[in-house]
Amino acid sequence: MKTAPDIRNRVERFGRGFTIVELIAAITILLILTSVALPIARIQAQRTREVELRRALRELRQAIDRYKDFADRSMIPSKPDSFGYPPDFETLVKGVPLKGSSTAKYKFLRRVPVDPMTGKAEWSLRALQDDPDSRSWGGGNVFDVSSRSQGTALDGTRYADW
Repeated sequence: MKTAPDIRNRVERFGRGFTIVELIAAITILLILTSVALPIARIQAQRTREVELRRALRELRQAIDRYKDFADRSMIPSKPDSFGYPPDFETLVKGVPLKGSSTAKYKFLRRVPVDPMTGKAEWSLRALQDDPDSRSWGGGNVFDVSSRSQGTALDGTRYADW
């Protein structure tokens, strides 16, 4: 029969640390968990940027539409060849004087939002006179806006086509 000091010696001898098998098993489990978590984190970061891109595009397009609405109702001066669309983003940010008022300006944007895919406040513009498939801006007015990123979204579409 084993005595109490004999059992205590065994516990002290084997209870000092992990065996090499236990360490390998723990490291393997950590590697598997990390290899699963990193792609999920990358996808979540891309999804967040895509949501920000959609918000920025919506904000820009709503500002263009408000400008067009003001021009159609003759609340702001517009050139006949612009079809009521803004000439550029600076006009939307700096504001346009309202007709009948000498000091009142209406600003359609506080600032041009940053494209989360490129990290710059630069966008691809399209004029009403441009071809529908054109990737270059012909100037004259701003009819539509898209991202300059050449990347592909999670749903397989190109960001430039949004």
